[in-house]
Amino acid sequence: MVVTIDVSDANDGHPKNKQPVGERLARWALADVYNFKITKSAPVYASYSIRGKEIVIKFTDIGNGIAARYGELKYFTIAGENRKWHWAKAKIVGKDTIVVWSDEITEPKAVRYAWAGNPTEANLTNDSGLPASPFRTDDWDETDKKSAVD
Repeated sequence: MVVTIDVSDANDGHPKNKQPVGERLARWALADVYNFKITKSAPVYASYSIRGKEIVIKFTDIGNGIAARYGELKYFTIAGENRKWHWAKAKIVGKDTIVVWSDEITEPKAVRYAWAGNPTEANLTNDSGLPASPFRTDDWDETDKKSAVD
C-alpha cells in the first residue's frame, strides 16, 4: 500500500495525477525486489507513550528522518479521558519521534493524525517527501458523538 492523501481528489478516490502513485509503487519494487537502498514507504506509526501533558509518538520507515512539509506540523488532534477531541500542536523531536499536546488537555489519552475524509493540510512526511498515512492511537467507538474536533 502506498499513501496518496497528498495527491487524491476530495470528490474522487482516484487521483487524476497517477505519476506520483506509480513512482511510490516503484519505490517498493526497487527496494524489495532489486535491493535498492532507498526509503520505500512513508513514515509508519509504530507506538505511543504518555508523558505528562504530552503524547510521544514513534515512527518506522523514516529514511533519514521525519519532516513537516510547508512549515509546522498540522492536522493532529488529541483527547483526554472524556474522548473530546481538540486540535493539537506537534513538534518533531529527533529522527523518528513527534511530541503532541494541547493547552486544552491536561491528561491526554489518545492522538489522531489526518483522521478525516479529506485531510488536505496533513503534512507529515519522511525525508523522501512521502506522506505519512492517517493513524490513530485509540480504539474508541467511532459512533461516539464525542469524536468531533472542537
